[in-house]
Amino acid sequence: MSKRISVVNLVEVEVITFSSVFEVGDAEEITPRHRAIAVQREKELFYGREGNFNQFPLFSRVIPKPQMNGNLTISRRNESHFIKVHNVDITSISAASIAQIGSNRLIDAEARVKHIRQLSGD
Repeated sequence: MSKRISVVNLVEVEVITFSSVFEVGDAEEITPRHRAIAVQREKELFYGREGNFNQFPLFSRVIPKPQMNGNLTISRRNESHFIKVHNVDITSISAASIAQIGSNRLIDAEARVKHIRQLSGD
């Protein structure tokens, strides 16, 4: 990975939440992870076992990695050792997301959310 210098004049980020990353500069590897259970009910009622990730296969299932078939040839020509950014305005970075100004060798981000909606039979 070629190293370059990130020069940023102005950055405005309103919100960074839930295992997210804002990076100015180079990183070797970024691996954010986010898990959430979102329960929405018509009536306020708490059973006490809603926060158990083990009861949902979604959180333990292996996510297959994409396989690369064939050869990959990359040719780069960086005419400058600088990455120059004048102005960045970001509203939100959330749920294992990444905003980066710089180089990176590997990003492996994962967000798993189980949404549960319980409607009353009334």
